[in-house]
Amino acid sequence: MTEPIEIARRESSALRISVRTAAILLAFTLVFTALMAGTYRATAPLVAASALAEKLRLIGEVLPPSLYDNDLMADAITLAPQKALGLDDQTRAWRARKNGKPVALVLEAAALDGYSGRISLILAIDAEGRLLAQRVTAHKETPGLGDYIDPKKDRNKARPWITQFSNLGFDSVPREKWRVKKDGGRFDQMSGATISARAVTNASGRALTWAVEHHDNLFALPANGRYEEPRSKP
Repeated sequence: MTEPIEIARRESSALRISVRTAAILLAFTLVFTALMAGTYRATAPLVAASALAEKLRLIGEVLPPSLYDNDLMADAITLAPQKALGLDDQTRAWRARKNGKPVALVLEAAALDGYSGRISLILAIDAEGRLLAQRVTAHKETPGLGDYIDPKKDRNKARPWITQFSNLGFDSVPREKWRVKKDGGRFDQMSGATISARAVTNASGRALTWAVEHHDNLFALPANGRYEEPRSKP
């Protein structure tokens, strides 16, 4: 009888230890989760403010604040995924106005055919259909070769490659010439790194075409409205 009693006592002790361990782990999990939630709530405004500041910095690189007097963040609209812009996800577009009149549109686009994949862009296009400026916001192009598309990496600090597009529209560079010189177009590329330049040039031409064609509809939407391509009739 002693052995079964001893076995039962050991099993009971093991059960108590397991329950106590589980309770400690549960308590630890609850405390950790509460701390994480509290940290998130405390830092969320800072993260949001940082993201907003970064967005305004990027916009400021392509659209000088002196050109508009409205609140860009409040006068933004949502764009449904746009194939012409190389975008598979919805994005935001920012509308600049001065004295209530449309001045420029700031939007994002992407070239999916970079040497190392996707190249993300932000562009400012004015009401006359000119590309005021554009910047590369993300890429994986080869360092020291194709990354000159990013002015921060371009060795030509006096006139970075990306600035050759500034203040140009189809009135000064016909659509069929919105290509790199190697393809018979207007824009320079660096020898041995044409793919990166070609991708950005072609993407900016598509984005400019799309923005010019949709300008009136985009500015007609209410703030925080959503733009979707009209469905073609069967």
